Amino acid sequence: MPADIEIAQQANIRRIGEVAREKLGIGDEHLEPYGYYKAKISLDYVDSLKDRPDGKLILVTAISPTPAGEGKTTTTVGLGDALNRIGKKASICLREPSLGPVFGMKGGAAGGGYAQVVPMEDINLHFTGDFGAIALAHNLLAAMIDNHIHHGNELNFDVRRVAWKRVVDMNDRALRQITVALGGVGNGYPREDGFDIVVASEIMAIFCLSTSIKDLKDRLGRIVVGYTRDQKPIRAGDLHAHGAMAVLLKNALKPNLVQTLENNPAFIHGGPFANIAHGCNSVLATKTALKLSDYVVTEAGFGADLGAEKFIDIKCRKSGLRPRAVVIVATIRALKYHGGVDLKELNTENLDALTKGVANLDRHVNNIRNHFGLPCVVAINHFTFDTALEIELLKKKMAHREAPVVVCRHWAEGGKGAEELARTVVDTVDKMPVDFHFVYEDEVPLWDKVKAVATKLYGASEVTADPKVRGQIKKLQDSSYGHYPVCIAKTQYSFSTDAKLRGAPSNHEINIREVRLAAGAEFVVMVCGEIMTMPGLPKAPAATKIDLDDSGKVTGLF
Repeated sequence: MPADIEIAQQANIRRIGEVAREKLGIGDEHLEPYGYYKAKISLDYVDSLKDRPDGKLILVTAISPTPAGEGKTTTTVGLGDALNRIGKKASICLREPSLGPVFGMKGGAAGGGYAQVVPMEDINLHFTGDFGAIALAHNLLAAMIDNHIHHGNELNFDVRRVAWKRVVDMNDRALRQITVALGGVGNGYPREDGFDIVVASEIMAIFCLSTSIKDLKDRLGRIVVGYTRDQKPIRAGDLHAHGAMAVLLKNALKPNLVQTLENNPAFIHGGPFANIAHGCNSVLATKTALKLSDYVVTEAGFGADLGAEKFIDIKCRKSGLRPRAVVIVATIRALKYHGGVDLKELNTENLDALTKGVANLDRHVNNIRNHFGLPCVVAINHFTFDTALEIELLKKKMAHREAPVVVCRHWAEGGKGAEELARTVVDTVDKMPVDFHFVYEDEVPLWDKVKAVATKLYGASEVTADPKVRGQIKKLQDSSYGHYPVCIAKTQYSFSTDAKLRGAPSNHEINIREVRLAAGAEFVVMVCGEIMTMPGLPKAPAATKIDLDDSGKVTGLF
């Protein structure tokens, strides 16, 4: 089978204006084209849709990620194509890929096989410039902080408590911790600083939760960038930075429209980090798609304990969005890995390991069904090594959860290979009741919100923190932030904070080691375990395989 990029480059891509007009009813006057195959949708047009009824929202999530691979984005694309194949008017909504992972370990992130979004190279690289705009807005604020301090520090910044780093959309471990303003008095006051990757910026989270330019600007103004010596917060609005930041972001805020390999509409917009933020595409893109389609398929970051929880407890809480069903993606290989099998042995039938590994899937399904009150479908992303006995065992093990298990072949067959999944999802939406609820309510104290997620979803027995962290949480609780949702940052590879604990560990401890306030995004980040906001490149980065041939064609992008 050809490589993903070869499939994408051979695709019969239609002009985006044709896709917009024929599939969504959007006229050319409402599009801002970026070449022939991608466009932004004007915010005036988005606003004009507000009185239309919403379509049905389908959330795609996954089991705890493994090196064996699950295929969440591929399944999202395949399901969207399959819904269109069975006669439904459907769109998909995805996050934009970050250049750091594209050139680092992961490679491209636009689906795979015959379930991709195109133009794949553009989406994976600069796309429409959204991430560049977010980086500029973030770094403008950083520059204005140091400039303010240099010119007299009227707001009385404590330079030891500046809480705003700089960002770059590239994995670069050398920038994690740096010293700025060296070289004499003309360069400002030296202090410790550092860089995060762009997707870790609070501006990215704000961008994806904002519902209008006014909402965006208001949220930017509320960003806490540092503290005075008596620990009073200083905000971006105090520096009068939020207006200029909004100017840099005004075009980026418009949703991006592209297409799948089968010429179905795909909204790809925004991409917050799925650990220290909510890990979903923009609210604006999702709401726009719902006004224009009968079914919208979207995805959340990482496994359901992180991505789906944050999609529901943060994005849905803030936006009013309500999914009608959830698809949990798994592979037989990944479940055997959770059952203890070494990577080299995953292609060999192993019913005992599969039986053990199903515990991971079972807990995710239980969480969706019983802690969020949503109907659930399990999508098994098929590999040729899967055996009939393994598939039969998995279906038998999941029967008690009232979650249909569907084998999908969209990677090899495109939408055709996910038609059974599409019919099952439609049937689930039509027949299964929804008792949607959050894991916790707004009025619950911050500490108890973490405890609710940890004990109900992670299987933990307790939540711990040292006195300093407990004091920080209490201070936020006693201030105006106690009603915020919590965003728990932990490893994506396990229900616990230990990435090596596979399956469904129980009675473990969740330790909060750090607290971060995201006042503009309106959530409190609880850092549990070691979380990297500036990744490094691996020994053999994906960048070493990416090239440009003499004709200008990109190669090696995935």
